[in-house]
Amino acid sequence: MYIKAAVLFLAASALALPTVQDGNHKRAAVLTKQSYADFQVSDGVAGNALAEVQAKFPIDENDLANVDPADAAIIKAARVTAEDAEVNTGGFNDAIAAASGAAADALQVGKIKNKVLKLKLEVLDLGISQAQGGSDNTAKIAAEQKKLDTNIATDKKSAGQTSQSVNFQG
Repeated sequence: MYIKAAVLFLAASALALPTVQDGNHKRAAVLTKQSYADFQVSDGVAGNALAEVQAKFPIDENDLANVDPADAAIIKAARVTAEDAEVNTGGFNDAIAAASGAAADALQVGKIKNKVLKLKLEVLDLGISQAQGGSDNTAKIAAEQKKLDTNIATDKKSAGQTSQSVNFQG
């Protein structure tokens, strides 16, 4: 009688154990494709750009190897769009050149926040690629992280200042 109970207990316990997740199981996508106007962080005030980017792109940075391929593609595309919003026609550089005074200042603050967005997405993209078996991006990640840190510091120095986005259709 006791042996039967012990066997049933052990069998039930073994079935209740968590299973090991192998490399073929990926996490479900957490991001959705959005227009630049929806994922930009340049509106508002300066000082918290990194947290704003992390809120818009909530990727588990401690587990880049398991980022869903759809999320990786969204991050890559968003980074390209953020860069285009800085340098392409109708982007920050054009808007700042055409503005003056407080408007130009707000656009410059917005440009820094956009750089935080662009560089954070670049670091994520490189990290995901490397973690998922791509080439060794360690040196490039370090270089982009240094630029990101510089722009985060600039954003924090401007804390509380008005920040303005551009109406970019990238």
